[in-house]
Amino acid sequence: MARVALRAAKEQARARGTAAQQRKQARRGGGLRSGARSDGRDPQRLGSAINRLITERGWETPAAVGGVMGRWPQIVGDDLAKHCVPVRYDDDPGARVLTVSCDSTAWATQLRLLAPQLVARLNADLGQGTVRMIKVVGPAGPERRYGPLRAPGSTGPGDTYG
Repeated sequence: MARVALRAAKEQARARGTAAQQRKQARRGGGLRSGARSDGRDPQRLGSAINRLITERGWETPAAVGGVMGRWPQIVGDDLAKHCVPVRYDDDPGARVLTVSCDSTAWATQLRLLAPQLVARLNADLGQGTVRMIKVVGPAGPERRYGPLRAPGSTGPGDTYG
């Protein structure tokens, strides 16, 4: 047991010494020099640099969903895409909801009926469990105006829309 503790302490000391030496070389401008072989500081192609950044930051799911928003007409079809537009994606692990806005209540009802097939198609494209639910938002009514002839507590003409 003592040998294991001694070995662990030696490894930690060695790691601290290596880190300190690297910091010292960075202050002096030392360290690796550019040479004939490639290293991490060499220029990279834009696509590979972006893919590496997405992977390092853990942005795979939001980037994939952003691609879906760009390919929306190919996924749902041209007729539905003309009237329904994806608005946002909530990537909270508990929710994973894609919000879609429609320009009429008829198209919103149509999309609600197609939602299970659409979720299955999106999960087949993006990976299982990426989208759990589609929230359909219908058209908004006219803006509610506040004025001197407004009854307190009244919702006005907006209570018949939605």
